[in-house]
Amino acid sequence: MTIGLNDLTLIYPQHLCLDISNQEQETVWQETMQESYSNTSARWNAYLNHLSLNAFLNWLQEDPDLQVMPRLCFPKVELPSIWELVNGSLLTLGETRLALIPSDKSSFSEFRIPQEWIDIPSWSAHYYLAVQLNLEECWLRISGYTNYQQIQEQAIYDPTDRTYCLDAEYLIADLNVMWVAQELYPSKIPEIKSLATLSKAQAEQLLEQLNKWTFSSPRLNVPFDVWGAFLAGDEFRQHLYQRRLKNQNNNQVEASYVGSNLSLWFQNIFSMGWQNLDTLLSPQQKTLAVQFRSDLGLNEGYVKRAKLIDLGMEVGGSAVVLLIGLKTEVDGKIGLRVQLHPANGEPYLIHNLKLILLSQTGAILQEVISRSHDNYIQLKKFKSSPGIRFSIQVALDNVSIKEDFLLEALDD
Repeated sequence: MTIGLNDLTLIYPQHLCLDISNQEQETVWQETMQESYSNTSARWNAYLNHLSLNAFLNWLQEDPDLQVMPRLCFPKVELPSIWELVNGSLLTLGETRLALIPSDKSSFSEFRIPQEWIDIPSWSAHYYLAVQLNLEECWLRISGYTNYQQIQEQAIYDPTDRTYCLDAEYLIADLNVMWVAQELYPSKIPEIKSLATLSKAQAEQLLEQLNKWTFSSPRLNVPFDVWGAFLAGDEFRQHLYQRRLKNQNNNQVEASYVGSNLSLWFQNIFSMGWQNLDTLLSPQQKTLAVQFRSDLGLNEGYVKRAKLIDLGMEVGGSAVVLLIGLKTEVDGKIGLRVQLHPANGEPYLIHNLKLILLSQTGAILQEVISRSHDNYIQLKKFKSSPGIRFSIQVALDNVSIKEDFLLEALDD
């Protein structure tokens, strides 16, 4: 159903609804294209954040009763290094800090805030604004706001993508309430536990590790206390950003990185990012583990691991869970099962999502494509011998993420 700005203001009279014309979208897109990002997902994330900031700041500055001018909390030149890695923006009005978290999903049932904006002390805000964009209909809607205390008390933490999730019904719709409340009863940010301080040597070691993930943000691939401390350091973050750009320009990753050695899984040694399936389940996906085991017969003899794959902000339902099970067959080869599931409580995979098995030379060996109401897709069971490399690719339109694997013969 098409909903224009006029209809939107009638349906949601308490929400702030703003026009973002085609001309404005084109101007902001050209601005974003002048900035450097390592992949299309990061660029789209930056584009949505630029649109949100521009529209909201313009609206604030048109208010004749505005007492103080809004200011960005990060220098403008540093914003690409943030949007390369995480979604969201932070600004101040006097002593009040506001975080804008944009999304272009068509439905809005919960407000998902990246953990960085909550648990990094220097990044936290007094208020968090849920921004929904509809680029086709040329509007932006602030669906409401919440404060730091409410997030701590009512939000549910989702470890699959490290977000705090607050049901939309708990948001306060009218921004005027926020202005009045802040004037009469100023919101406070409770004291946040300090993150560890990284030495230069620790930061350099982590930088090498994080630099291996070039096609998606590495934010989920190290423990948060370490990631948060690294990200909060402007110098460290800039170094990672520059290295990711260099890798993108060279169109290659470090030669030493050959992907996950699946043979080590039999010794309970797993590459970064591969987790027990239960740790990637949201409350709405309690049946996922059971379904994976029963559908594929993975209860007997299989080693199983799952990884969150982030396709980026331009894709609705942007995160998916890649599940792999393997076991030694009677002929000495390794039998493999591969599935792809939605994440973040989404009931279905996005339409036309591809799950592809690639040979060492890049040839397509198998390919399955999701339909409108698929709650998972899977490759046919296949076998591989020690010494073989292959890849699993998840793709949608111009967004593609590839995981490389090696089966290596192990000493007895």
